[in-house]
Amino acid sequence: MTKTIDLSGTWKFALDPQDKGIAENWHTRQLAEEITLPGSLQAQGFGDEISVDTPWTGDIIDQSWFTEERYAPYRQPGNTKIPFWLQPKRYYKGAAWYQREIEIPAEWAGQHIVLELERPHWETLLWLDEEVIGSGLSLSTPHSYDLGEIVPGVHRLTLRVNNRMVINVGPNASSMTDHTQGNWNGVIGKLQLRTKPPVSLTEVQAYPDIAQKVAHLEVTVDNTVNETGKASLQVAGSSYNSSAAVAIPTQQFQLTLKPGRETYTVKVELGADVQLWDEFSPALYRLDLTLESQLAGTSYQDERIITFGMRAVATEGTQITINGRKTFLRGTLECGIFPLTGYPATDVASWKKIIQACQAHGLNHMRFHSWCPPEAAFQAADELGFYYQVECASWANQGASIGEGNPLDEWLYTEGARIISTYGNHPSFLLMAYGNEPAGEFVDYLTKWVTYWKEQEPRRLHTSAGGWPTLPVNDYQNTPTPRIHAWGAGLTSRINAAPPETTTDYVGDVAEFETPIVSHEIGQWCVYPNFDEMEKYSGFMQSKNFEIFQDSLNANHMGDQAHDFLLASGKLQALCYKEEIESALRTPGFGGFQLLDLHDFPGQGTALVGVLDPFWEEKGYITPAEYSRFCNSTVPLARMRKRIWSTAETFQAAVQIAHFGPQALAGQ
Repeated sequence: MTKTIDLSGTWKFALDPQDKGIAENWHTRQLAEEITLPGSLQAQGFGDEISVDTPWTGDIIDQSWFTEERYAPYRQPGNTKIPFWLQPKRYYKGAAWYQREIEIPAEWAGQHIVLELERPHWETLLWLDEEVIGSGLSLSTPHSYDLGEIVPGVHRLTLRVNNRMVINVGPNASSMTDHTQGNWNGVIGKLQLRTKPPVSLTEVQAYPDIAQKVAHLEVTVDNTVNETGKASLQVAGSSYNSSAAVAIPTQQFQLTLKPGRETYTVKVELGADVQLWDEFSPALYRLDLTLESQLAGTSYQDERIITFGMRAVATEGTQITINGRKTFLRGTLECGIFPLTGYPATDVASWKKIIQACQAHGLNHMRFHSWCPPEAAFQAADELGFYYQVECASWANQGASIGEGNPLDEWLYTEGARIISTYGNHPSFLLMAYGNEPAGEFVDYLTKWVTYWKEQEPRRLHTSAGGWPTLPVNDYQNTPTPRIHAWGAGLTSRINAAPPETTTDYVGDVAEFETPIVSHEIGQWCVYPNFDEMEKYSGFMQSKNFEIFQDSLNANHMGDQAHDFLLASGKLQALCYKEEIESALRTPGFGGFQLLDLHDFPGQGTALVGVLDPFWEEKGYITPAEYSRFCNSTVPLARMRKRIWSTAETFQAAVQIAHFGPQALAGQ
């Protein structure tokens, strides 16, 4: 039986901005300050005050704040206010050291002990007493360290965390940038020690086969005894998260163990009443695996619990299917926007609030723009029936690139493997991409990338990237082309240059591909700031940008009109999003859309593009019920050649229904 020790609480701590710690062997001494983990150092008051010289990670395109006289009052020491994004209370980029004593119980003798660190940021280096254990470099998955067998008693763990751009994933990648979550330093999720028996279940991946009503399990066993022997694998479990649980018959499998690490494939029968997972019925399965073995005269036992969903995603022509039924992805972005903490939530309740806000507005899908969320996000989506596009923590642009032999090229494959290993069983993990809008020699690189992952990971659909390139090898295309206002179109787009109508669709765009189109970052309609929102920023991120905007409005004698500006611009914004969404819904064969955004994007000069604020809460000019009337699994549509009719005219419209529900409509 696996046993654990929780390491959350007070740790010793030291900043190391000049990188002296390794050369001076800081792991051999007791650090002087204290900090709480999980958490970030900046949110606990460590780091530098914000100033004109703050060495931000994210790009600043508009340099006027640094030079123009109107911004001079906001460049003062001790009263610096930036307009680019939400402002952290402190900033630090560099190495930091975390240290604590651990006590290994006597009953843990003879077992390997593993340290698990959920969501450190970013590079970690670990010592046990005076011995270096290793390093970790994942932005997306826990850093796991096998400490080996440890003599019972008191020992010292020392962890160095470096949040510099160790691999150039791109300064504006949501995994790193100041535009959204910020470049924090620390560990924000689970911190624990756990035992690992000499013969252990290292990994279990479930591959659903809904036609055969079975799950194929790939079971990886670590045998450190260095002996050959026999083992018995028992699998039991049941469905859950549905109206009626269905038990799975207990099944036994005999394995021949070899020294080292070996992967075995077994077929688990789920019975005749298989419950499928999708957005309408998110039934899940829980399997309890027990491995019993005897090697060199000693008996060993290990257990593991996995959850998964019986779900099959595929394409049929230009549309995506789930369990054989055509679906339409109605999605938004999530870019790591967590104003109170400055780092992503690692609890299920927080993620359920986000997903339920999306579902209330008729969405069924979320794209994680250039990052991968933690375990809690997947669990929440699994239980609520929500689809994810996950990306490998990179926006290789603005100084970064792929396909040119840089370290990022290899790291992306390694990171992708870690993501699949850690989150691969989650049915909500529907789609996968390298990241966002690449630069470099990306066509050849991403053709090989998609080809590789289609072979390695058949449980989901794969595409090159958010935005571009569209490739023949892609399962689906993320492309910015189908939208009502193209990038840089100015007054020439149809929403500006032509009278309002509801007949235009994207059949021409659909005809260009043999695969589904999921339109990229449509919308981007901005609204005036909601100054009432400022009181919500009671945590680490501060709305100093809103203070600048409010000062400007007051200086121009219009402060009393702020709420009117919000409502007027908000009503226009909502109408624009309605046309964006309905244009996609009325297009035969369309695959779906990804909005920018249902909620505000704090960065890129403050992009207030959402009908919700960064807390996923309403602004007061459109309700979820109103929004979901034009964004849902079933939406009635009217094709009208114009929107304004006189009493002297006969109103004419072609009625259409976009329907992607669990059953066909009566009469269809």
